[in-house]
Amino acid sequence: MARKTYNEKLHTSGDLPKIEDLTNKPESAARLGGTRMLVAPPLQYNEIMAQIPEGQLTTIDRMRALLAARAGADVTCPLTAGIFANICAHASAERDIDKIPYWRTLKTKGELNAKYPNGIDAHKSLLEEEGHTIIQKGNRFFVEAYETKLTDLSKLRAFPPKIADFSKSDRGSDFK
Repeated sequence: MARKTYNEKLHTSGDLPKIEDLTNKPESAARLGGTRMLVAPPLQYNEIMAQIPEGQLTTIDRMRALLAARAGADVTCPLTAGIFANICAHASAERDIDKIPYWRTLKTKGELNAKYPNGIDAHKSLLEEEGHTIIQKGNRFFVEAYETKLTDLSKLRAFPPKIADFSKSDRGSDFK
């Protein structure tokens, strides 16, 4: 059986989006910050990443917050968010057209992502080409003063999942 390409993974949503009820998992709910956890599909991350303007940045945690708010959830799954951002980056690198500026999406606290295509060196180079300064702290790399370069995600165009994918009880009232 052949492995799926990253673009095939990007376009495979299975039963996503869905909202997981963490009521019976109080430790997880407390750690994550709520009982309604959205598991968003990879294409929703791709849509956000595609809209980050040159010279500006976002972080995976900021994308998670936006997706949760739009879905009426308390939180978005942190594990799948990291995996799906990585899928978006690699899918873009696979394509000849419709590439997205995945390098403008950082990990928490402005950290570069070693799992992006061609690793830290490539991520660093792409950011430096756009005028960002990269600093090293131990074995990790960060965009200096990244907070001053964060794009306002609330101004991005909406990209709702199919409302039919949520049961009526799972729909958030502010889900746009």
